Amino acid sequence: MYSGSSDGESHEAVQRRIPPAASMPWVRNLRRFIGSGDGLGSEALMELETKRILLDIFKEKQQKSAEAGTIPSFYKKKPEEGSISHRVQRLAKYRFLKMNYEDFCHIASVCTEQIGPKCRRFFSPSNFMKFEKDESGRIAILPFYLYVMRTVSLTQARIDMSELDEDSDGFLQAHEMEAYIRGLIPNLAQLRDMPAAFVQMYCRIAAHKFFFFCDPHRRGKACIKKVLLSNCLQELMELHQESEEEVTDTEQAENWFSLTSAQRICDMFLALDKDMNGTLSKQELREYADGTLTEIFIERVFDEHVRRGKSGGGNAREMDFESFLDFVLALENKDTPEGLTYLFRCLDLNGRGFLTTADIHSLFRDVHQKWIDGGNYELCIEDVRDEIWDMVKPADSLRITLADLLNCKQGGTVASMVIDVRGFWAHDNRENLLQEEEEPEEE
Repeated sequence: MYSGSSDGESHEAVQRRIPPAASMPWVRNLRRFIGSGDGLGSEALMELETKRILLDIFKEKQQKSAEAGTIPSFYKKKPEEGSISHRVQRLAKYRFLKMNYEDFCHIASVCTEQIGPKCRRFFSPSNFMKFEKDESGRIAILPFYLYVMRTVSLTQARIDMSELDEDSDGFLQAHEMEAYIRGLIPNLAQLRDMPAAFVQMYCRIAAHKFFFFCDPHRRGKACIKKVLLSNCLQELMELHQESEEEVTDTEQAENWFSLTSAQRICDMFLALDKDMNGTLSKQELREYADGTLTEIFIERVFDEHVRRGKSGGGNAREMDFESFLDFVLALENKDTPEGLTYLFRCLDLNGRGFLTTADIHSLFRDVHQKWIDGGNYELCIEDVRDEIWDMVKPADSLRITLADLLNCKQGGTVASMVIDVRGFWAHDNRENLLQEEEEPEEE
């Protein structure tokens, strides 16, 4: 491609997390109300009649099975994703779990009587209008239920965090955030079986992501309001799902707060720490990701993000576990403003706040050498540099700033291209990789 010329926190996951409809008191009351048939319009009566017909069919089939002496099935395999059965199941669930504004108001009255006046705020006309409506003006119950649950959950989280805020300044320090996470563990389905010996380390790893994203100035404290609104808290709360039935191994590995991910981080650090002194030298960190990162990038990481040792000597500077967590978070979240800000400081070789063509050339030389050592075709560094400029389209044609990388929406790709030979390979083969993803599997 570059030889002489350039070549230029899902709806279904949310649905799986909700408790059975039968466990919702207001849903039971709604069913009781609908079951009477009072106050129902023609559309609702048609729904009710359809439900009765399906129930009659089910009873008839059950009776025939009993007469034939067959053993009833106690387990049925879940329908495959995208299959007709799966789509019918979803449509059926959504068809019968809807309510119009009259039903909405009735549920509000019932909930107020049974629960108390505090729940009335969820049933305001403005809240009803926030949800998507069908042709009959009805909203789906499940999204509304999730809205209520999320609001209650965030309120409870804010109360819990405020109780841990020792100086009541609206910020949590590291030990306070760790205490909050430790209190959540018994209530998170995927963490209940965590070995007691690993709890402290897990809380340390989990809390660090909150500070990476919610403490950009590295003051050692995270704003509670920012934590509540962050994707981190939503990702942590995903661990409420029962892992055996609802979460795949891939989803567990991708969730930073999963037990699988935390153990992966620890194993990675221990494998790199050859001398087992609890810190990583430059030579040890070069082995990260099978040694695909460039040496100049490793040097810049130590220059910008690793504190010097107490002795003050250059050789004493090694990366501790907290700095390693920042390093991993930045590389695994290159497309976020926080991750890209971390990386840009490393790419900015002269600390001027921008990159020049000379900087890109210097950064890419190591990638080019690893590329050639790997037996790949010869490429022209100038062509790669020009392509990066075309991708970013900087406001100033002579320099690339952090704002340019964020605005172009390809900053993470650009960073990968100049620090990681594997990242450059992925970009160079993007069309083939995309085609492989789009090709249907052979039956």
